[in-house]
Amino acid sequence: MSAKCAVRRSILAVALGFMAQSLIACVSTPPPAPEQMSRTQVETAPADLQLLCANAVAKVSGVDSAKILPVSSSKIDSKTYQVELDAGGKKTSCLVDTEGNVKSVEPV
Repeated sequence: MSAKCAVRRSILAVALGFMAQSLIACVSTPPPAPEQMSRTQVETAPADLQLLCANAVAKVSGVDSAKILPVSSSKIDSKTYQVELDAGGKKTSCLVDTEGNVKSVEPV
């Protein structure tokens, strides 16, 4: 075997090695289980409770209820949700229980 042939084979081996590494890098890992995903870790308030908070904010602030939008919500404990709202540009926080009783409405 000539030196020229040996060089070609080593270049071919290196090229095949790079291609194999590239293909291995393209293999994707399976997605995490739903209980391990960050979005499933926070339980949001049901829509009807968010609407109750929006109505409570409208009464307290005097802002038209059509201009009050829930921005985010989360479960505080087994019976209480916190709903963050935008009342015409003013941030407001509302606590509501699972029975639909608004516990508090406060500016943020």
